[in-house]
Amino acid sequence: MPPVTPAADLARPSVLGALRSPRVLTREVLAGLVVALALIPEAISFSIIAGVDPQVGLFSSFIMAVSIAVLGGRPAMISAATGAVALVIAPVARDYGLDYFFATVILAGILQVALAMLGVARLMRFIPRSVMVGFVNSLAILIFLAQLPHLVGVPWLVYPLTAAGILILVLLPRVTRVVPAPLVAIVLLTTLTVSASIAVPTVGDQGELPSSLPEFFLPQVPLTWDTVAKIGPYALAMALVGLLESLMTAKLVDDNTDTPSRKTREAWGQGVSNVLSGLFGGMGGCAMIGQTMINVKASGARTRISTFLAGVFLLILVVVLGDVVGIIPMAALVAVMIMVSVGTFDWHSVRWSTLRRMPKSETTVLVVTVAVVVATNNLAVGVIAGVLTAMVAFVRRVAHFATVARSLRTEDGEPVAHYTVDGELFFASSNDLTTQFSYSEDPERVVIDMSRSHIWDASTVAALDAITWKYAQHGKRAEITGLNEASTRMHERLAGRLGGAA
Repeated sequence: MPPVTPAADLARPSVLGALRSPRVLTREVLAGLVVALALIPEAISFSIIAGVDPQVGLFSSFIMAVSIAVLGGRPAMISAATGAVALVIAPVARDYGLDYFFATVILAGILQVALAMLGVARLMRFIPRSVMVGFVNSLAILIFLAQLPHLVGVPWLVYPLTAAGILILVLLPRVTRVVPAPLVAIVLLTTLTVSASIAVPTVGDQGELPSSLPEFFLPQVPLTWDTVAKIGPYALAMALVGLLESLMTAKLVDDNTDTPSRKTREAWGQGVSNVLSGLFGGMGGCAMIGQTMINVKASGARTRISTFLAGVFLLILVVVLGDVVGIIPMAALVAVMIMVSVGTFDWHSVRWSTLRRMPKSETTVLVVTVAVVVATNNLAVGVIAGVLTAMVAFVRRVAHFATVARSLRTEDGEPVAHYTVDGELFFASSNDLTTQFSYSEDPERVVIDMSRSHIWDASTVAALDAITWKYAQHGKRAEITGLNEASTRMHERLAGRLGGAA
């Protein structure tokens, strides 16, 4: 069998293909190492946000990365402890303690599995492109903003080190892609700071690294409705936020790699991973856009090997090589994340030529999504706001498409008012339908031709009932004709049964 080429690997990412190709396997291994290094300060920071010990976030990242590599539906996507999840469940640790905290993580995972079985992944089809672009751009902005605290109130040498890291990340890929540029930047900057005894903030300054392996843990909470009432709302919020971020990230990776993924499997895989995370003393999490982009775009990974090894390397680094990891300068990781944010942002979407051609409603949806995400620091809230804005904009556009044309005819020597209704009829477009008929001026016979329209809801049936009733009040007969099959079924089922003016 011929060796797997990089082009074939990009088209059909597979573990077996990577194992047969030393070049591809090397790329996957190095990508996993780079991601593991980037996960450490993030996991520690998110643990602090959640109000728990740093090892909780680190163990969670290890367990989720390893388990989702086997269970997940999107190869090369990284799942670990995240800030969005930390924000959602932080009150549990503060108000009820760690046992309730871990129980919340487990319950959230169970809810995610249930939602996956109910087909929640299919809801992705209702997220418009403008919301997706806004999601990507807001992620890039959040990633960049998250680096600013590491650049404020620090020794001045941090700035040239960060600049040097960015320079390596920009120039090295133009020379070679055999070794991931992020890994080279981390190694070179660490070597420089250690050999020159440069005193700058390091990974070790972010928090204490664990020295033991995670252990199986059953939360000691009473199995009562009172417990469910306490943690249920937080678990549901965590489940929804986690699934939304994971499915959106999976779609983003699909688009970047031109490969499909199984969203339902990804959804229940996230759930099982969260259950395992809670059972081993982790804080749970979901897909991580920053680390995923490091893995997919910066390092070129395409298979589950990189995800699995990211978790394995993370555990080895913090437990076995904690002292070595602790000396990595934060400037190196900041440089990596800044370039990730630059690469993630959809610059084409903000060009004047694009904005000039884009419908104003689409631009509004994009701006609303970005603004809400950045203001709330919550991706889920921003996406929901963007979808709602898109729905309102769509309804407003479609509502104006319904038209009514009137003509007077003579049939069998009898004058007839003929109305042609054109367009999609639903609550927004049919509300003023009754005002478009000349009840007092029309002859005794009126024909309402619906062959060029479609009835979508009860509001439209109620409007048609009102029209026929008004004609009856004037002693005239209105006939509704031309309904298609679906519209006929709805009209027959609801006509005259909605209360209406009669």
